[in-house]
Amino acid sequence: MIDAQAPPIKSSQSASSTRHGSDRLRRILVYVVIAVLIVLIWEGSKAIFAIPDYKLPHLSQIAEAFLRPAAKGQVVWQILLYDAAYTMLEALTGFVIGGLVGFAFAVLFVHVPVARRGLLPFVIASQTVPIIAIAPMIVVGLGQLGAPPWIPKSAIAAYLTFFPVTINVLRGLESFDRDALALMRSYAATPMQIFTKLRLPNSTPYLFTALKIASTASVIGAIIGELPTGSKHGIGVQIINGAQTNTFNPGFLWATIVMASILGLLFYGAVALAEKLIVRWK
Repeated sequence: MIDAQAPPIKSSQSASSTRHGSDRLRRILVYVVIAVLIVLIWEGSKAIFAIPDYKLPHLSQIAEAFLRPAAKGQVVWQILLYDAAYTMLEALTGFVIGGLVGFAFAVLFVHVPVARRGLLPFVIASQTVPIIAIAPMIVVGLGQLGAPPWIPKSAIAAYLTFFPVTINVLRGLESFDRDALALMRSYAATPMQIFTKLRLPNSTPYLFTALKIASTASVIGAIIGELPTGSKHGIGVQIINGAQTNTFNPGFLWATIVMASILGLLFYGAVALAEKLIVRWK
């Protein structure tokens, strides 16, 4: 009797690798199509509507602005990169402080109902004040107290960060299975055990949703803090310089905007990566 050899079966790992490769290729194609559409819409709008360069420069002018020589033998992109790093320091500091403060407020509101009823309306009302109105007061006030120049900008970034963290984490800490809570209490679990093993794990998706919002808000806050106060460093300073020279150098203003956008995307991408690594059970 001759045993027929079974045909080789493709392993699940190989199939998964093929699927991931196909998804990656599809994603790259989508990005390419989007980039082509942006170029066509951008340049087509200039040609059809005869938009002047000081209102909407050519994409080539923006690219040329990055490569233009600047003072002290530097290139424009090097200066913008340095200022973006300075703004990143301000935004990151504010992001961390605002996130911690917002998380602390949420925990306080969950465990102390009196504090929630008394303070939550003020937390909400704080976000109704235009940030551009209070930014100069924060920067000047902290500056007079002798704080380093980047501290007031970080305070503004923290101001924009803490609110979404507070509201979303508060929602997350209250979104858990009531039967699980009853079960833990039947086993005489302490409030700390209930918090660490039930409330906190269930709040992590809400936390990362808040951090994604806060990541870009912190960059905006840092840039706003640099605008009205005569700062020497930061991407906000370069935006002001670009606005002042926009008539005869329109590409530079848009180059600063591109750099600020890249900074916000980096912050958002870092939070999204952390979520992917931490919230595996979701």
